[in-house]
Amino acid sequence: MRRRSFIALLGGAASWTLAAGAQQPAKTAKIGWMSQGNVSTPDINMNAFREGMRELGYAEGQNFAIEARYADGNVEVMPAQAMELEQLGVDVIVAGPFAALQAAKSNTSRVPIIMTPSADPVVTGIVTSLDHPGGNITGITEMMPELAAPRGAVLKEIIPDLRQIAVLWRPGTLSPATIEQVQRDIEISPKTAGTSVQLVSAAGGVEGLNAAFSTIKASGAEALIVLVNPIFFGQRKHIVDRAAEARLPSIYEWKGFAQSGGLISYGAVVTDVYRRAAGYVDKVLRGAKPGNLPVEGPKKTELVINLKTANALGLTMSPSLLGRADEVIE
Repeated sequence: MRRRSFIALLGGAASWTLAAGAQQPAKTAKIGWMSQGNVSTPDINMNAFREGMRELGYAEGQNFAIEARYADGNVEVMPAQAMELEQLGVDVIVAGPFAALQAAKSNTSRVPIIMTPSADPVVTGIVTSLDHPGGNITGITEMMPELAAPRGAVLKEIIPDLRQIAVLWRPGTLSPATIEQVQRDIEISPKTAGTSVQLVSAAGGVEGLNAAFSTIKASGAEALIVLVNPIFFGQRKHIVDRAAEARLPSIYEWKGFAQSGGLISYGAVVTDVYRRAAGYVDKVLRGAKPGNLPVEGPKKTELVINLKTANALGLTMSPSLLGRADEVIE
């Protein structure tokens, strides 16, 4: 059931947003779109991007057109798709999934790229820095490591005597400084007082995850925070199942985990990231160089609770927590 439409995390409108109806570039812009999904499945991220374009006064079919390429889960076709979009003469490429972003970066030379990655673009070598990306790439990240302490606070609210939290993350997607800050933020937060944090990394595929969960179990952790990255999202059902087997109350970054049976998700509203990506596209179409446009982070969050999973774990969700949720899955 829907509890509220959104939570404003940072507040304030982005400085680049233009009023609807503003004068647009005269020619019809060609926008390349790269997705890991299936062409026959509704693309909610593209719909959000279209909404952002409409808010800026664009009309699809009049002053912009989308050239979409779907990989249908096969990332190996993405390099060829990126080259094809460049050959078609697109003015800009929106590359959201990390595999699409890597393909676009490696296989195009002139086309500006707007990214929405779920891994640190500096750590992964996509941009030089967040403030000054350089090259032909900029955009908005979907990561919110700054929510580590609030996520820990939610777990503490569910388990008042919580003493140890494991944080599962993937090396190469966050900087060592960031992951250390995640640990500090939870341990020094007044709302998680007395709680220690164990950082557990998982590289590789299912074997790496299984080894990580063995480490978590042996450590005596009583709850789990899973930090987002594209590999974990693809493996979300396995992660959720292992957490259930271990009877670990777990909180994830993306709604898709809660929809797949995870207890709670608390993180960026991904569709809002794609809606805001339209602002970057607009700036590029007006002549801005991507390398001069700072990379931004998410501005809206959502809290989703899977009540079925809570009941299966024997957990009671307080009316206060349920009332703060954007969505409760029953």
